[in-house]
Amino acid sequence: MSLIGDGLDKAVQKAFTRPAPKSPGAQMRYLVKKLGGTKPVAQTLRISQRTVERYVKGQIKKPRPDLAARLDHEVKARWQPQIRAKARAKAASTDGIVIDTRARLGYTAPIGSTDQDRIRHLTVALPPQHAARLFDAQEQGATDARLREIAAEALKEVYFQDGGRRAGSLEKVRFTDIEHLEFEL
Repeated sequence: MSLIGDGLDKAVQKAFTRPAPKSPGAQMRYLVKKLGGTKPVAQTLRISQRTVERYVKGQIKKPRPDLAARLDHEVKARWQPQIRAKARAKAASTDGIVIDTRARLGYTAPIGSTDQDRIRHLTVALPPQHAARLFDAQEQGATDARLREIAAEALKEVYFQDGGRRAGSLEKVRFTDIEHLEFEL
């Protein structure tokens, strides 16, 4: 996944009302129930069907680190889909989303302005239309570069142009070298 996509997922996961299963056995049982059998779970996790059956029965208790990460990711991707959808819809319609980032930001502007890229730490509340654009692009499978462009356009409008009150001649914002990125619903 991408840095921005993972950040959006973590923000939505904070809206969960119950914790996701933690033990490998419980995670496997949840995936078996959700996907309808051990074979689809085995294909999803890229392991044998017999290995899935052993986890479900409790014969194997500790997965390899790479399998544990895939298992955790697959469970959280399917956990509480209605809560996830409500949180996204609320952010996209009424609340918006807060972006907290430390990254290199610069912009393209007319000659004579100081458009030098520099590291900035920003915490900016983005309006609902920008949250909607980010979530829609993520659902459609946008690349990290495209999600970064959308975030840069949102920062241009909200932070640099202050909703049209200043920097009207600003053309494009560069959003690179991301050191820290976190979203909050």
